[in-house]
Amino acid sequence: MRVVSGNYKGRQLKAVPGVTTRPTTDKVKEAIFNMVGPYFDGGNALDLFAGSGGLGIEALSRGIERCIFVDREAKAIQTIHKNLEACHAVEASEVYRNDAERAIKAIIKRELRFELIFLDPPYKQQKLKALITSISENNLLEEGGFIVTEHGSEVQLPVEIDQFIQIKYETYGMTSITVYGYKSSLGEE
Repeated sequence: MRVVSGNYKGRQLKAVPGVTTRPTTDKVKEAIFNMVGPYFDGGNALDLFAGSGGLGIEALSRGIERCIFVDREAKAIQTIHKNLEACHAVEASEVYRNDAERAIKAIIKRELRFELIFLDPPYKQQKLKALITSISENNLLEEGGFIVTEHGSEVQLPVEIDQFIQIKYETYGMTSITVYGYKSSLGEE
């Protein structure tokens, strides 16, 4: 696993020890950023099921100014810290050990909004529709921003969820990527 492009290009990233976390492959990571970027001029990102932190670190490498990393596993949090240190990206990051729902509540209290939100929950525990609805209801995504979901290819997410519409969908073996944006950004209502 490595950083694919940008300021930290080529830096090796550690995977979370054990089998509870499934890292996003470099091929899928490259595809994700080709869908939503590939580069950014500042802004905030949220990596909600961060694992090793690979997606958020890739976003920072490609120009996102700040990223919040959230994972509920202690080993994942340790790995994120190591990977941020290896990329000299600690100053641009916040790392929290928390579950997704509680993290969203904390973010709502802080009145934060994001250009990019990564949702890559464990495949067996899909709560994507509920999380996307919560993001919509609480206005956590900036206009023109993207929600990037990574899920098992057998999972079919709705085309529309609240104020968001599916704008990209790709499958890579057992992994699918579904990207949502505001309907209003596409001239739809």
